[in-house]
Amino acid sequence: MLDAVVVGAGPNGLTAAVELARRGLRVEVFEAKDTVGGGARTEELTLPGFRHDPCSAVHPLGIGSPAFRNMPLDRYGLEWLHPELPMAHPFDDGTAAVLSRSVAETAASFGPRDAGTYRRLLAPFLGKWDVLARDFMSLPLTALPRDPIGLARFGTVGLPPYSWLMRRFRDDRARALMAGLVAHVIAPLNGLATGGVGMLFALAAHENGWPLPRGGSQSISDALTAYLRDLGGAVHTGFEVKRLDDLPPARTYLFDTSPTALARIAGLGRAYDGYKYGAAVFKIDYALDGPVPWTAKEPRLAGTVQIGPSSRDIGTALSQASGGTAPDTPFLITAQPSLVDPSRAPEGKHVFWAYGHVPNGWEGDFTDAIERQIERFAPGFRDRILARATAGPPQLAERNANYVGGDIACGAARGIQLLLRPKISLFPYATRHPSVFLCSSAAWPGPGVHGMSGHNAAKAAWRALRKADQR
Repeated sequence: MLDAVVVGAGPNGLTAAVELARRGLRVEVFEAKDTVGGGARTEELTLPGFRHDPCSAVHPLGIGSPAFRNMPLDRYGLEWLHPELPMAHPFDDGTAAVLSRSVAETAASFGPRDAGTYRRLLAPFLGKWDVLARDFMSLPLTALPRDPIGLARFGTVGLPPYSWLMRRFRDDRARALMAGLVAHVIAPLNGLATGGVGMLFALAAHENGWPLPRGGSQSISDALTAYLRDLGGAVHTGFEVKRLDDLPPARTYLFDTSPTALARIAGLGRAYDGYKYGAAVFKIDYALDGPVPWTAKEPRLAGTVQIGPSSRDIGTALSQASGGTAPDTPFLITAQPSLVDPSRAPEGKHVFWAYGHVPNGWEGDFTDAIERQIERFAPGFRDRILARATAGPPQLAERNANYVGGDIACGAARGIQLLLRPKISLFPYATRHPSVFLCSSAAWPGPGVHGMSGHNAAKAAWRALRKADQR
């Protein structure tokens, strides 16, 4: 009998498997697709030689993840590449605000009326990323806080809605950039703890940057897989699990799946009927004949570019998508991997991706709306397109079963479900089956390629096994 079986070879499933294997357990992973990766894959989606990330490309929470930092993934080929600027946010007047490694440079891009406000807002937390990230991303009960006072201080700023935080700023340049940071969770801006989301992404940039892995996001998954195998674990691909009986006998099972899939496979009935899925995205991967011709100079240096000229525009787009309407003017998150990684495209060419928010399960074509918005800040963009690969909610769900209805966050990150996911419980990874645990981003701390949901779930499963052994 195995000690542990993990279903799903995304970053969380692989991280959970590694954490258990490091403790001497016999672990095997079963993945339905033919390759590992989940939301961290790299494929030739358009033309030969153009290597795209079908989902995540830039990983501000990955490089600073307490789980990944505790693993020798660099020995297995993971190398982080940093663009000159982590992120830029262009405006219609041809200028841009930036999120730089430097707090001073970021503050200066907001203008003189808000520069001091931004510096004072970030000052209490600078230099404390390791402790803050460990405390914040290990909640609720997988570890005692190392700095409870610092965590509480962050909570006083981060728990109120985004609008409370934005009252500090006088001009919309700062508000728009911060609204874009909050929008990474794909939910309306003015909900519980949305200010904390923006703060966390800003701190991540200043402390560790917003890097891209050399060769694409697949290198994260491949490094985790190689490490697991060196620890004695096994990974089986092309193995779809429909029932718990499909798996070999094990003392514990961890699921890197959506809660609804877990309930179906493990026979948990309606255990997660109250779990909500959120707005989806429409994503386009591009093969380009050259770099994106941004009007402002800053986006030409940035790994990530947010496109939404005002905080009001961003808020409207998110509210419309969450409310069931495709936005007329989308807010876009775009990534430019080949700016720092020439291996991603043939010489002189580039890969580029963009996504906008749409309603869950939406079946329309958002291509023209997305490209009109890009052209607004990069005239001539369409002339550089060699090929494109589009993926709306149905295609995203087909690629990754965790993206229910095209929700790449594996569940709405809004309201109480942003903080207590998948349900209101002090033990979010446990299920009513004593041997079954949830380790996907449907559980705290939620979406992102950081492995912490898997790390925390593995600790919960390990404690349950130890308790059983002591009986």
